[in-house]
Amino acid sequence: MPDPADTLVSRRAARVAPFLAMDVLAAAARRERQGGTVVHMEVGQPSAPAPRAAIAAAQAALSAGRIPYTEALGIAPLRERIARHYAEAYGVSVAPERVVVTTGSSAGFVLAFLSLFDAGGRVAISAPGYPAYRSVLQAVDLEPVGLTLRAEDGFVPTAAALRTAHAAAPLSGVLVMSPANPSGTMIDAAGLGALAQACREMNLRFISDEIYHGLTYGQPAATALAVDPDAVVINSFSKYYCMTGWRIGWMVVPEALVRPIERLAQNLYISAPYLSQVAALAAFDATEELEAVKADYARARALLLTELPALGLGDVHPADGAFYLYADVARLTNDSIGFCRRMLDEAGVAATPGLDFDPEAGAHHLRLSFAGGEAEAHEAVRRLKGWLG
Repeated sequence: MPDPADTLVSRRAARVAPFLAMDVLAAAARRERQGGTVVHMEVGQPSAPAPRAAIAAAQAALSAGRIPYTEALGIAPLRERIARHYAEAYGVSVAPERVVVTTGSSAGFVLAFLSLFDAGGRVAISAPGYPAYRSVLQAVDLEPVGLTLRAEDGFVPTAAALRTAHAAAPLSGVLVMSPANPSGTMIDAAGLGALAQACREMNLRFISDEIYHGLTYGQPAATALAVDPDAVVINSFSKYYCMTGWRIGWMVVPEALVRPIERLAQNLYISAPYLSQVAALAAFDATEELEAVKADYARARALLLTELPALGLGDVHPADGAFYLYADVARLTNDSIGFCRRMLDEAGVAATPGLDFDPEAGAHHLRLSFAGGEAEAHEAVRRLKGWLG
């Protein structure tokens, strides 16, 4: 008799890999339910709450009583404020009509992939890179193509690497992220410009994931819109704005894509949550509060960049942005899943196996999030000293 799973589950669903960071989070939660304590370094989730202004705006909206659907593209004041943000932060002019408010950046990727590519299209993504890219691409019948990045090159995707991949087998587009997850690497304006130029020459769609903008520890991040007005840019209120569970993000898209994306959004999601949209609008006025949170990340980053190599944990990439460190632990293990499991069970420190981000070289890497701030970083170092010592 055939396994019921073989008959019930579509091939599309079956080929989507688990999100290992979320599996580690679930294991950490089980440990906590059993009375153990955990230093959470597995997921990219700020420990700080949403900005006070955002919470107050949501509370006021709740008090008003009615929480309705909105237009599929988002409420007009939020779209206008996001457009203004590009002028203020980057000196780039964006029409509010090109802004699409989404249910987190996750919905943005689905909308981008469905609107830009036909089934079977090949889309280049970084390796190491955010694992959900691969899974979402596969779920919508697209083929992810890994651009192998090297630590000695700063894990930076280049136009040359893109041209090489396209020459080997034609691509339909490329998705890049800056600052990057898991490495914290940033692509400068010249690098983004070269990637955009290569895409124009090869007729490829160019998608830029800018979810970690605002979280940089030197030079500010450049937006792809400064070098290519036809780029599709995806961002979110989850990271810099500390609003992960509010599930609210945005896209900036070429004018020709607005109506197709609107049709998709109407049918797939109806609209992003009204309450979250109201809160997100207010979050733009919380810069002082959010910069204080970022300063805490910076202190945690500095501590870990000093202490982790001294512990012999491995070679740690010096992240320029986001809130992750990507460590090569080849001297300790070639089984990052087993290593992270032991770290959680024996030291109470949760980290994500590198295989989540790179199915090949990730066996000897792990990612540690310092989104918990300096105090959490100190506690992680204390526990790891006892465990590795």
